[in-house]
Amino acid sequence: ASLVAQQKPTELDGLSSVKGELPMPAEGRFRRLFGDRRQGQIRWTGVIIEGNEGSQINAVYQGRVLYADWLKGFGLVTILDHGDGFMSVYGHSQALLTQLGDTVSAGQTIGLVGRSGGQASPNLYFEIRHKGKALNPSAWLKWR
Repeated sequence: ASLVAQQKPTELDGLSSVKGELPMPAEGRFRRLFGDRRQGQIRWTGVIIEGNEGSQINAVYQGRVLYADWLKGFGLVTILDHGDGFMSVYGHSQALLTQLGDTVSAGQTIGLVGRSGGQASPNLYFEIRHKGKALNPSAWLKWR
């Protein structure tokens, strides 16, 4: 295999085989848990990890950058496609370190923790989705 091929992650095979084993996307503590009431009938579809401003946001698994830009209400956001309908979402970033179409490896730094999108304190907003449906990140991350 050529050197270029060796540097690329293997095919994007989804997250099913790594459930409960994914590393935390940032250092910090959970502030909001999936399913908690946000306001009215709206519930959280992800978690917030309170962290230090400018600290690293890392890809939880290999993937391809689907989105890396401003998203109203979520600030600077990176969305990774992991294949098989799985995506991970990283919001409230201070800076984005990838661009649309980039291939990233597990653990690669893809952004910096911030307070974009009107946050009072620096944090990472994190979601895992499968075929558009939000999954509880607590079941996928190795955080306990």
